[in-house]
Amino acid sequence: MTADVAPEAPRFDAFGAHCPSRRLLDTIGDKWASLTIAALGVHGELRYSQLAATIEGVSQKMLTQTLRNLERDGLVHRRVTPSVPVRVDYSLTDLGRSLLAVVCELKEWAELHMPAVDAARAAYDATPR
Repeated sequence: MTADVAPEAPRFDAFGAHCPSRRLLDTIGDKWASLTIAALGVHGELRYSQLAATIEGVSQKMLTQTLRNLERDGLVHRRVTPSVPVRVDYSLTDLGRSLLAVVCELKEWAELHMPAVDAARAAYDATPR
């Protein structure tokens, strides 16, 4: 009698040129995606207009594209409530919430270290090349 053995999950290595995890890194590494994830994590479920107001500077096209990409990857849930006008709310899925701590840490790191980065940039730009 043979025991049922679950097949191993595929192993991914983002250093590999053809690894599909690179596409996911492209999505979550995008500034609009990370800010959208952070906004939904901080504020919970938000309507499109609330997201647009929270993430200053994002164009309608970029926010729409970002939300679609995040929804496609299973990180954001889109809930449509039939009404006049139709109400659409966005929230993080369980998978999206599992990414939230990493995204918020990166956002906070950038905010905390921006003065040092500005100083490094100024020093680099002042050095003749």
